[in-house]
Amino acid sequence: EVQLQASGGGLVQAGGSLRLSCAASGFTLDAYHIGWFRQTPGKEREGVSSIRNDGTTIYADSVKGRFTISRDKAKNTVYLQMNSLKPEDTAVYYCATSRGYSYLRPIYYDRWGRGTQVTVSS
Repeated sequence: EVQLQASGGGLVQAGGSLRLSCAASGFTLDAYHIGWFRQTPGKEREGVSSIRNDGTTIYADSVKGRFTISRDKAKNTVYLQMNSLKPEDTAVYYCATSRGYSYLRPIYYDRWGRGTQVTVSS
């Protein structure tokens, strides 16, 4: 079964850290660009970070210097290390794949995993 699954969310205090994982089964992530997005109720899905299949990364201005995206090819997993978390980072986080563009717009991504909740308390 082809599946993409985000995990690693939880409740953390402001200033804390979490590492999200995006694991694939049934296919290899190497051929794809991977994006992380987040969404809060009533708002549009927002691009957070992406990593191309050549390793090039993009970050939203709101997370630059705090979040780091990376790949582990052996584990067929992409990570999002989130440091210095702020209450405004609270959202459901999703990962998705793209074969075309790696820009931080959901329209470019065609396979989405189930999200993982991140809650940052003040």
